[in-house]
Amino acid sequence: MIITTAGRTNEAMKEKAKKIAEQLGAEYISRNKRSVGMIQKQVPEDCIVVGKERLELFPIGESQPFFFHPSSAMFRVKRLLKGEGDPFLQAAGLKEGSSILDCTLGLASDSITASYAAGSKGKVTGLEGNKYLSFLVANGLRQWDSGLDSMNQAMRRIKVESSMALPYLKKLPPDSYDVVYFDPMFEEKILESEGIKALRNFAVYEDLSEEVIFHAKRAARQRVVLKDHFRSSRFDRYGFKVIERKSSKFHFGVIEK
Repeated sequence: MIITTAGRTNEAMKEKAKKIAEQLGAEYISRNKRSVGMIQKQVPEDCIVVGKERLELFPIGESQPFFFHPSSAMFRVKRLLKGEGDPFLQAAGLKEGSSILDCTLGLASDSITASYAAGSKGKVTGLEGNKYLSFLVANGLRQWDSGLDSMNQAMRRIKVESSMALPYLKKLPPDSYDVVYFDPMFEEKILESEGIKALRNFAVYEDLSEEVIFHAKRAARQRVVLKDHFRSSRFDRYGFKVIERKSSKFHFGVIEK
């Protein structure tokens, strides 16, 4: 990984880029009016570009960058503001003051929705196995302006941890969170979606296992929740009670404590 600045830069931006490079153990390279593609021809590495408004990740060989955006959380939170429901919140039983560990953070859409519902007294932690994606999403959650103060606050409250699920769960004391949540579909979407297909080389895929579910149940006070394709065998394999959604390709499964 290399770090550089946006085309129009200043000393403050250069210092920020150098600090990020140090933080990530990456190499800082001065932009010097070169395109990102030109820099990557000279140094064939993935590149994070530090701009005034956001960070952009240019995977090697890709012309379009990845950057954080709140994805479907925008319209989900707007629906909640209108008093409408959300299937994920209903399956997880989340309310004001709830705590949740999102073991498949992705672009944090579910975590943002959960944080909005849990409010200032709640607790939301998201896990991302790739340290670069973890850094970009954490930075985006701190800086993105959605135009909605309540949603901005929800994003700022989310704690992002760069870790795979199993080692993180194994370290947790019993009953650490009300809910432990898994969405293996996020990893599958990375491989399929045109919008974020550039991330496929960054996705750190960790399938569920008996050991992961054991520690998830140990860490959860109330329930473990799984979002998966309606034909998924994981529901039966790990003992989830399925909440069927007739009009959707995915269902939620719940293990009650």
